[in-house]
Amino acid sequence: MPDASLRQPATPALPARWRDVLCVLPHRDGDLARLDELAAADAPVVTVIGKYNHGKSRLLNELMRRDAFAVADRRQTIQLAECRHAGVRWLDAPGLDADVAGEDDRHALRAVWLSSDIRLFVHAAREGELDAAERALIETLHADSERTGRETLIVVTQADQMEDDNALGRVVSAIADQVPGAGLHVVSSTRHRRGLEEGKTLLVQRSGIPELERTLADALARVPAVRAHEISLLLGEMRAELGSVRRAAAETLASLRQQQEAQRHAFDDGLKALLASIGRDMEEVVALPGPDLALVADTGRERYAKTAAKLERARIQVAYSRACIRLDGFLAGHGVSGLPQEQQTAAGSLNTVMVAVMGVSVKFRADLRRMFCEAPGRARLQAAFAHYFELSRSQAELRDRITETAAALDATDRALAALPPDAAP
Repeated sequence: MPDASLRQPATPALPARWRDVLCVLPHRDGDLARLDELAAADAPVVTVIGKYNHGKSRLLNELMRRDAFAVADRRQTIQLAECRHAGVRWLDAPGLDADVAGEDDRHALRAVWLSSDIRLFVHAAREGELDAAERALIETLHADSERTGRETLIVVTQADQMEDDNALGRVVSAIADQVPGAGLHVVSSTRHRRGLEEGKTLLVQRSGIPELERTLADALARVPAVRAHEISLLLGEMRAELGSVRRAAAETLASLRQQQEAQRHAFDDGLKALLASIGRDMEEVVALPGPDLALVADTGRERYAKTAAKLERARIQVAYSRACIRLDGFLAGHGVSGLPQEQQTAAGSLNTVMVAVMGVSVKFRADLRRMFCEAPGRARLQAAFAHYFELSRSQAELRDRITETAAALDATDRALAALPPDAAP
């Protein structure tokens, strides 16, 4: 029997019309393939599935009243076999576990999951109760039946090969306990064939085939309604899932954009307040009466002497350094420090936003007044630092997330538009 990974096998390549849906819901490839099967289907599809040599092909031949499928005591069905009869597509799946490489399992399970409207799960009575893998597959099929409405009938075959009715009864009772409420059909293809050939009506009835045929006929009559339900279900589930994905993406996008706007406002407002504060402090530095002594050059004899010019230059430099320290701390708090890669130079010490905006030249009173005390100077600093704020790594990453989320939202809208109305898969 197949392991869990083979219970719903990989689907074939889907047409381009599902590309947008698959981009958002790749795990729905099986449902999309099923919708394609339903769109192309005409006759109801009945698939017989079960382990190798459990009488699947022989059962189909009896249901069709002709030898349409090959029967042998060795592995005979190695590919999915098909025959149309009485307005029904009958599929004979390869025996599960007959092929060590698992190719038969994949053929069989593809037919079960993608093609079938009704599944006949066959188990030979002589094998006793179901093994663990058979039970697991039946449980999976039962869950799918509850979800989609597709029916699974459990057929216990080769009843004639048991020692007596008591032995058969014990096996059937054990299987019924394993799959409670499933409704077992106990049949003998051999008895049915003999009954027909010899004209023995009682033997035909004892074969269990007529009762199975009546149940199958009722199930076949329900196929159109079940198909309509399944189409509506699959499309509805995918629409609901896409709607949920879209809501999440829209909420994330709105949150990211709000975060981006809040961070920019916090930066702008904080920097504006800081520059105003620095400007007020600088007024005390640059408002001294008289000429700017810092501009007076030292003579040779004053090289090592303490002069008024040196003291003034030191005072101005201390004030400027304090302003730079405050600005640098503010920028670091908002993730603004290094220059973008394309703006960096070989001198690593120069690759900072502070150097790029403030420069490396010596500052005097007029420079400080122009930069910090006058509105145009503060506006220039505001714009320059804001430029590098937008180029910072954190803001670039935030923009990338916004772009990705917006793209995901657009992809979801395209996927919703790609889903057809319920009535037209």
